[in-house]
Amino acid sequence: MKQVFSYRRKQTIKQGMVCDRSDIVGVYAQDKLSDLLVEQFWVVLLNTKNRIIGEVMVSQGSLTSSIVSMREVFLPAIVNSAAHIIAIHNHPSGDPTPSREDTAITKQLKDAGQILGIRVLDHIITGDGKFYSFATEGLL
Repeated sequence: MKQVFSYRRKQTIKQGMVCDRSDIVGVYAQDKLSDLLVEQFWVVLLNTKNRIIGEVMVSQGSLTSSIVSMREVFLPAIVNSAAHIIAIHNHPSGDPTPSREDTAITKQLKDAGQILGIRVLDHIITGDGKFYSFATEGLL
């Protein structure tokens, strides 16, 4: 059963903050990306205790797509000694339902992360007033 979370409140994330729940990052991603007219793909970098090291935009695309390179996703994680990452991106259409490409990218992220020893905790897609979490759906 697909679960889409409704947007409830503004959420800020700061360096050093523990980020161990999908709803924390989902609401933050909603606030950060909801008004954009193009897709952006961001990565939140976490240490071994799930504390935020930082965040970085790795791709900006068009109204309907964004090209995501595993090299660009994991390079900041390696450089900043991140143990875990959370991927976030928006759907300017407003519908956070994952596309086939989103599902394929999530699998690539998980596989690449396993090889590199960097665990992908979640991939969150935002839309109009809601977000979708691959981890919550058991797909990570």
